[in-house]
Amino acid sequence: QVQLVESGGGLVQAGGSLRLSCAASGRTFAPDAMGWFRQAPGREREFLAAIYMSGGITYYEDSMKDRFTISRDNARNTVYLQMNRLRPEDTAVYYCAARRGPVYYSALSYRTSYGYWGQGTQVTVSS
Repeated sequence: QVQLVESGGGLVQAGGSLRLSCAASGRTFAPDAMGWFRQAPGREREFLAAIYMSGGITYYEDSMKDRFTISRDNARNTVYLQMNRLRPEDTAVYYCAARRGPVYYSALSYRTSYGYWGQGTQVTVSS
């Protein structure tokens, strides 16, 4: 059974940083790509960043790339999201997602590209 477990969320002041982690577990589970999304109350779940686990090519939502960095550790089947200069509008539940199988670069931002999701971790940024 595949599980994605996020950690690292919490309360931070505006301008601060957080690093989220997402560990994928499951017998022989080896995702081809992993991504980060977030959902604020009353809003759609939005794409933030994704990474191909083989090769490490990354893809970002344009508005995120100057503050957020995605990375991975293949040995641990873990993906990270480093978030800097956080703002109150970054407050949301952050989800990681994983995909097995090939996926076009441009499709990494689609929620439907991912078959596995974590339970989410809350990030709250105070002003």
